[in-house]
Amino acid sequence: MKRALISVSDKTGIIEFAKELSTLGYEIISTGGTKKALDDAGLKTLSISDVTHFPEMMDGRVKTLHPNVHGGLLCVRDNEEHMKDLVENKIELIDLVVVNLYPFKETLKKGGTHEELIENIDIGGPSMLRSAAKNHKFVTVCVDPADYERVIAEIREHGDTTLEFRQELAAKVFRTTAAYDSLIAGYLTSKLGIEYPEKLTLTYEKVQDLRYGENPHQSAAFYSCPMVGYSIAGAKQLHGKELSYNNIQDANGAIEILREFKDGKKAVVAVKHTNPCGVGLGDTLKEAWDKAYAADPISIFGGIVAVNDTVDEVVAAELHKLFLEIVIAPAFTEKALEILMAKKNIRLMTLDINKEIVNKQRVMGVNDGLLVQDIDFGEVKAEDLVCVTETKPTAEDIEELLFGWKVVKNVKSNAIVISKGNQTLGVGAGQMNRVGAAKIALEQAGEKSKGSYMSSDAFFPMPDTVELAVKHGVKAIIQPGGSIKDQLSIDVCNAHGIAMVFTKMRHFKH
Repeated sequence: MKRALISVSDKTGIIEFAKELSTLGYEIISTGGTKKALDDAGLKTLSISDVTHFPEMMDGRVKTLHPNVHGGLLCVRDNEEHMKDLVENKIELIDLVVVNLYPFKETLKKGGTHEELIENIDIGGPSMLRSAAKNHKFVTVCVDPADYERVIAEIREHGDTTLEFRQELAAKVFRTTAAYDSLIAGYLTSKLGIEYPEKLTLTYEKVQDLRYGENPHQSAAFYSCPMVGYSIAGAKQLHGKELSYNNIQDANGAIEILREFKDGKKAVVAVKHTNPCGVGLGDTLKEAWDKAYAADPISIFGGIVAVNDTVDEVVAAELHKLFLEIVIAPAFTEKALEILMAKKNIRLMTLDINKEIVNKQRVMGVNDGLLVQDIDFGEVKAEDLVCVTETKPTAEDIEELLFGWKVVKNVKSNAIVISKGNQTLGVGAGQMNRVGAAKIALEQAGEKSKGSYMSSDAFFPMPDTVELAVKHGVKAIIQPGGSIKDQLSIDVCNAHGIAMVFTKMRHFKH
């Protein structure tokens, strides 16, 4: 008779699975709460103590860590010496292991105490899984309830699982235990305040396979961290096609800008190719939408829109006029959904905008490596600004400058933003020199640049950008400062009555 060892925290489907195994002639060994659940269901089971001849002890910490268990799992059955050891030590073979692990992730998600988290670090479970997976030539190992039906189907068809299937299950085990250990390591490392440990272990869970990557010839998939906070992975899709690789990149860019605006005003952010093409603030969402749309009515076509208030039928009617890839909002009214769902492909997504970002570091891949840095949470307030010109900005000027600063922070460098009236007028992104970015932004703003505000993500190495601002009638400038030639730019501002403030903080974005 073959034997199966079953010990699970997640008991989804386990009774039905165990009944099938029993029908197929398996003797079932079980532990603790799993044994009780199976016994209560009328199944005949052996206690783990019947196998080890030791009681479960230390609150269940020690029960399966025994040669009678691991010998039965690790024995190489076509090795005469192994089989001789097995017989001499009166160890019986175990053919199937079904284990899922203590709920460390779930305890972490619900904010468990340190003591609770430590108690939810599984030791015996990973040990049994690894032993069985190592010896998958002979032993079937199952860590995922989603595989129960396949295990039964294989046994019914072949009398046992196939080697190919056992290899597949073993690989899943090692992925699972690696992710489990990574989460524990991450928690303990974070608790100690170690930002950049000597070994970085990260784990992500697949959200979906993507049709392709940035281009059709590239394959791609979307993964999220197990602890999802303010993230596109945590958004709920209500309607439309599956997200694409580029959709996800752009949507992430949109919600990053959106979280900059927490002062109570309604905000609308429109993004194209990860850069904002229009940002508007207003007392109503319709007013904010009108500003964002008017900022660049050409580039918004095929873009992503994120808003920080419920989309009603008035705003929905405006959105419906355009081809948009995605609309992200905290909520939609029923009428708004009815209007927008008339387009079958538009993705409508809800996101809790009050959630915090869980992972405070950003990971970016390079060939055969990763770059890791803190997320740019840097903020500048009115009291942080240093006026360096003879002309001083008014309170209204300061508000306008800080609006532009929040936007330019999220534009690819070199970046220049021209804005006025809590509305972007021109965005110059990703240029090789700063004056080139300014030319693009000012050209886009056109006549509206008169009396506008210029924001720069980094200092001006030369006065040429300020000279260009003068020609287009810019009223005030915000920039980090810090160039050895700052005075040249200050002199140009003073000569033309322009106010300029330094933030003392740079926002390069690559």
